[in-house]
Amino acid sequence: MPGLIPGTDPDWETALLLAVPTAEPAVSRHRARLDEAARDGVPAHITVLYPFLPPAGIGEPLLASLRRLFAGIAAFEFTLDRVGWFGEKVVWLGPRDSAPFTALTTLAFAAFPSCPPYGGQFAEVIPHLTIGHAGSPQGLRAAAESVRPCLPIKAAAAEVSLMTGPRPGTAGTPPGQWRTIAAFPLGSTCCSPRPGGEGGRLPGAC
Repeated sequence: MPGLIPGTDPDWETALLLAVPTAEPAVSRHRARLDEAARDGVPAHITVLYPFLPPAGIGEPLLASLRRLFAGIAAFEFTLDRVGWFGEKVVWLGPRDSAPFTALTTLAFAAFPSCPPYGGQFAEVIPHLTIGHAGSPQGLRAAAESVRPCLPIKAAAAEVSLMTGPRPGTAGTPPGQWRTIAAFPLGSTCCSPRPGGEGGRLPGAC
């Protein structure tokens, strides 16, 4: 069955992401310099599953399956309250409670076992929002210290987005090529606890 993205370059890929718009005031200027995904048009986010299926395989039956899948997980509130590092090369923000994000990734991977998180590169998948990875150690540390006073950042997970765009490092691609194909609302919270909703403040006050 043809996909929803006809004529897509074979160097393109897809990802399931949870956008965090309330983090943008704190991280956007740093991501613009230090995160290649920001240049490509990807918002501040916590990854659910990447890489996902090839764009050519994205069709209406798959979208319906994803819609049903994520509707079975209750929406939740969460708080970004710490700065973390992967070595000295990647700086990120972490949620106070990572369990809801791990549950989303586990759910998606179980449904699509051909798509291991990060291609199976890591034994442990740590939910995080990248601030930067494409700068000098000094630049990354400066970004971390700039963002730290903005914490905690309160946010809500209400939907998972399916995005598509060129693979990192694809030559000749202009900025802003990643785009959203569809968004899948999480389920109602009326009968479920809302983990991760500890107090925080919006970063606009920083």
